[in-house]
Parts: sequence; structure tokens; C-alpha cells
Amino acid sequence: MTARLTAICFAAQDPERLAAFWSALLGWNRDGHRLVSPDDDRAIPIRFFPVDVPKPGLNLAHFNLTSQSLDDQQRMVAHALELGGRRFDVGQKGDEGHIVLADPEDNEFCVIEPGNNFLAGTGAVGDLAGDGPPEVGYFWSAALGWPLVWDQDEETAIQSPRGGTKITWGGPPYSPRIGPDRVRFEIEADEKTVAELLALGATRTADGLADPDGNAVFLRTH
Repeated sequence: MTARLTAICFAAQDPERLAAFWSALLGWNRDGHRLVSPDDDRAIPIRFFPVDVPKPGLNLAHFNLTSQSLDDQQRMVAHALELGGRRFDVGQKGDEGHIVLADPEDNEFCVIEPGNNFLAGTGAVGDLAGDGPPEVGYFWSAALGWPLVWDQDEETAIQSPRGGTKITWGGPPYSPRIGPDRVRFEIEADEKTVAELLALGATRTADGLADPDGNAVFLRTH
């Protein structure tokens, strides 16, 4: 048995507010105030977990949202701003095709220009773009049973066999980890699968597990 990815989780001082923002932006359902769930089972639910401290720096992972046309891209940006998001500076030069924004608690995300072949057919959330070496991509490919769809120049990406949102790791240079992880996977696994994950290089933590790169993982067992 492989583990099942049940949500991508973001730390939030006001989980309900962020759930409302992302539900409205993506047109997804709110379930239990802190969980945002898509109608398409190829996409990955988003959960917000409470923390007491504000975000200290850039996240180590962010969403890339897709668009179907330049007008669609601008509509998505305008909608995000109307909902309480803002434009965000991560050092971009201004001539990039994508547009960098942040949600009401400054979680960065990009609205990607139309015609991006890598994200074609993935859905509204094209990918979760993260920081990490190839080994972490190999680990999660084995852990979830998701094939590698990219493995070049120390960059890796995986995607469910059903398609949908990709998860990518960009390779070096790596950003420093500042404080507890604010973007985490939530997985469901039985004890046999947990043992297999530990054999693959995961470690146990107070919250559940950490992957071989030290990324915290919420674990639901059954």
C-alpha cells in the first residue's frame, strides 16, 4: 500500500479567512471552515492549520495557478486583489509572463501565463513548486506511488497517475529554512505503510513524520 496525500496544509493566523479567500479564488468548496476541497478529485485539497506567529519569510513552496488566456490571467489577478490578496515582490524584473501575488497572510503564489506546456491539463492549481533536492522527489514518488514526470538538472516533479496538480522540487540553490515548516503535506497511511516510509528515509516527529529533507508531514493513520 502507498500513502495517500489528503491535503496540502498552510500555516495561518486566521485559518477561516484564508479558507474563504482560496475557496472564492478557486471556486472550490469550504468544508469545516479550514479545508478547501475541489470538485475534481485530481486536484489536492488545501487545509489551513492555526499558528500564533506571523509568517517570518518566504515559504519554501508556493502554488502556480494556470490561466487559459491573457484576459483570463488578468481576471484571476483582479479577483485575487478584490478578495484581499496583493501583488508581491520576490525580485522579479517585471517582464516575466507570470504574475506574483500573495494571499491575505502573504503566502506567495503565481498566476501563470497561458500556453505553459508543463502545466497543460493540470487544472486550476497547476503545481505546488517547492524547494528541495532530487532525493526528496524520489522519496515522494515512491511514498505516494506517483510517477516522476520530470527529472532533469536536479529538478524533479511528480503527478498522480490520474493527472491533475503536479508537485515539483527546484533543486539548488536552496533557500534557508526559517522556523517551523509553514507548508506541509498531510498524508493518510496504515502502520505497515508508515514502516515502509521510515525505511525509505522518513523520520518520526511530534506532528507525524518528516521526509528525508526534513520537511514536516502531518500523518493520519488508520
